[in-house]
Amino acid sequence: MSERPAHEIVIASNEAEVQQCYKIRIDVFAHEQGFPIETEIDHLDPIATHFLMRLTPSLTPIGVIRGSKSNETGYYKLSRLAVLKDYRQFKFGRELVEAFHEWVRVDAQKSGQVDGSVKVVCHSQIPVKGFYAKFGYIPEGKEFDEEGDPHQKMVLELPLQ
Repeated sequence: MSERPAHEIVIASNEAEVQQCYKIRIDVFAHEQGFPIETEIDHLDPIATHFLMRLTPSLTPIGVIRGSKSNETGYYKLSRLAVLKDYRQFKFGRELVEAFHEWVRVDAQKSGQVDGSVKVVCHSQIPVKGFYAKFGYIPEGKEFDEEGDPHQKMVLELPLQ
């Protein structure tokens, strides 16, 4: 497969689509990377927005990213970015992050914030810190353990304009 396949990104809007998101995450994080399967679905899932990337016209799920906003801290959290191994060569992770960032901008503006920037946080696995840095995320604090794997908190001030 060398030609970039036709695809779309949708916000999971029903239980079947959310389950497709979970399946991709379990395939990538539990089966491929060895994270504990019992921790893959967590307290953020019921309140998060799940972005599902799928091939068109088949609607085969191939990637996911999860977004949430903390009412306590006011910042947005990017989490659970996963693309199935056979599709990583097409840089779909970048497209998923861009879709998430656009969602953050729209959500912040709906909440009344029209200019300036909003804070976005993610917990990056160490080998992919550079991926997030390309979007302007900067490391904050020390590396820490998450589910037995070293991670780094990465922070972005996302401009709203």
